[in-house]
Amino acid sequence: MRRLLLLAPLLLFTVGCGAVQSSQSEATDAAREVARKAGERLYGQRPRTAEEVGRSASEIDGVEVLRVMGTSTHDGDGVDVVVRTSGSASKGWLDPDEVVVRRCFSVRVSPKSEWGEEPRDMDCPGGSGLTFAPAPEPPRLPYEELRAKLPRVPEGGRVAEAEVRSRLAGLDLDRAIHVEVKADGGRVGVLLSVQGNGFDPQDCLLGHVGPGTTEVWVPPRIQRMPGESGCTVANALEPKPAGH
Repeated sequence: MRRLLLLAPLLLFTVGCGAVQSSQSEATDAAREVARKAGERLYGQRPRTAEEVGRSASEIDGVEVLRVMGTSTHDGDGVDVVVRTSGSASKGWLDPDEVVVRRCFSVRVSPKSEWGEEPRDMDCPGGSGLTFAPAPEPPRLPYEELRAKLPRVPEGGRVAEAEVRSRLAGLDLDRAIHVEVKADGGRVGVLLSVQGNGFDPQDCLLGHVGPGTTEVWVPPRIQRMPGESGCTVANALEPKPAGH
């Protein structure tokens, strides 16, 4: 009996150490999951500079950017971002407190990256997190100007694609504005768009010129989300219903 009483504290100590180690491991896994989800947010085929990737990573909740390596996503092995995240886990039923850890991981952003790719464990580099200048504001899309410039063709008339292109050239658009013009079935569709960030709705204007009708509009938000086809010249020619 006395031996059991002497062993009891040792057993509790051993169990307690095991619980702490297990909690540390769970908390580290939670921190790794934050880094993995950050990699999913950064995933994409669009070419981006290292600064753009670093800025995007720094805007993700729970992520601190410590180092950015590489030039751009499409150069060499792409861009590696060293991030610091935190995770927590319960210490167990004997202790209501939580174990909180801060860990560092390397997240690769490249066309060769895989969706949900596991981040690599890293030793945290010294120094504080990096800060990035705000991204430049995208140019304003000229709604009123486009509406005024597009030709009005009477019923029974013929729409000339060359005239539509000439009118667009007269707008003196910012070079960051992407322009598409397409003729189909006696109509001409126009798309003006700026590059999106892959997460938020894209900014775009659509124009439609046909006999007896000239329209300019902004597609609904849901159509401008990544993966949707609202910001396409095809949508200018054959507009989708507002709910799609």
